[in-house]
Amino acid sequence: MRIALAAAIAGAVVALAACGGGDKQDANDPTGTFKVEVPHASFPGRQRLAQENTLEITVINRDSREIPKLAVTVDGFTQRRDDATLADPNRPIWIVNEPPLNADSALTNTWAVGPVPSGQTRTLTWKVTPVRSGTYSVRYRIAAGLYGKAQVVDTTTGAVPKGSFIARVSRTPRPVQPAVEDQRAGSA
Repeated sequence: MRIALAAAIAGAVVALAACGGGDKQDANDPTGTFKVEVPHASFPGRQRLAQENTLEITVINRDSREIPKLAVTVDGFTQRRDDATLADPNRPIWIVNEPPLNADSALTNTWAVGPVPSGQTRTLTWKVTPVRSGTYSVRYRIAAGLYGKAQVVDTTTGAVPKGSFIARVSRTPRPVQPAVEDQRAGSA
């Protein structure tokens, strides 16, 4: 009985040691401060329900070193509702139809495009569709990593590069275009 109990305890200790072991998530995150410029950032101020829109942010590496992992965080695609009956309190305002190319990360609202050599430019483009009418703020900030160890500064302001857009989403959905076949049938 004691041997079985000792074996069970030893097994539990080994199992617990395997859980959550290893390096911290940010162990290999880059460090340092890098200079960038954001010459272009755009998002339409007037939108309609069900109309696809483009959020675009261009970042230039103005540092003499390669940025190891350029990341952009966008806040405002969802809105939090304090309602205990909701399985997920984050309700969509925009649906991301197409995220930036090759910019996946495990973080919900952050896209990482990887290294950016000195002097090179990266443009991140999101194709999004609003699903809720109203006036909303969409905010973005640029980083040189996912966990805050590496910093970026804007060469023109000396501050963390960030920005925001005000988007007014009309209740009126975009007009439906008749199909090509319908247009030909109507003119015959």
